[in-house]
This record gives sequence, structure tokens and C-alpha cells, in this order.
Amino acid sequence: MSTSLPDPTSGARPAAIFAALGDETRLSLIEKLADGLPRSISRLTEGSPLTRQAITKHLRVLEDAGVVRSIRSGRESHFAFSAAPIEELRLYLDRVSAQWDAALGRLRSFVER
Repeated sequence: MSTSLPDPTSGARPAAIFAALGDETRLSLIEKLADGLPRSISRLTEGSPLTRQAITKHLRVLEDAGVVRSIRSGRESHFAFSAAPIEELRLYLDRVSAQWDAALGRLRSFVER
């Protein structure tokens, strides 16, 4: 993964991550995995009205976005949180925020003249 700041004009990667996080179920899965401990689909399904198949589909969306990774353990898959895409979003939002701050500064300067 590149260590350079994401370019806000090319938002394909951030958009894919935001899309993956834009679901209540997926956010709850991230919440469960955020402690850094890998969990099986069975453990992630506990307390959820969703089936294992539904949870698996949500985990695959998160995996495709790079937010979780699957780890094979015998016949079972465990899923673990990957913080790098979240950091990528933070950097992206920082850059967009800086661009807005600069634009608002220019507007303020223009208005105050």
C-alpha cells in the first residue's frame, strides 16, 4: 500500500471503503473486530438475527474493501480487523478538509476586501 496521501480528486478507493462501511451490520462487525482479536463467523453471528450466510456476505464486502482480512484455521475462517484502510480514510478526509479550509480562507479574504 502506498504511503502517500490519497488524492481527493480520485476518490475510487476511499469511495469503496466508505461504501463498505455504509451499512449498520458491517459497522457492528467492525466494532466487534476492533479489539484486534480474530473471530470466527460463528462468534460474529452470536447475538445477531442474521444468518451465518448473511454475516459472511457482509464480511466479504469488508474484506474486498480491505477493512478485514480472513485467516484460514483448519476448516474455519477467522476474520480480523485491518486498520490501514481506516487510516487511509482519515488521511483522505484531512486532505479534503484542508482543501475546504483553503477555499473558505480565500472566500473570507475576498469578502473582507
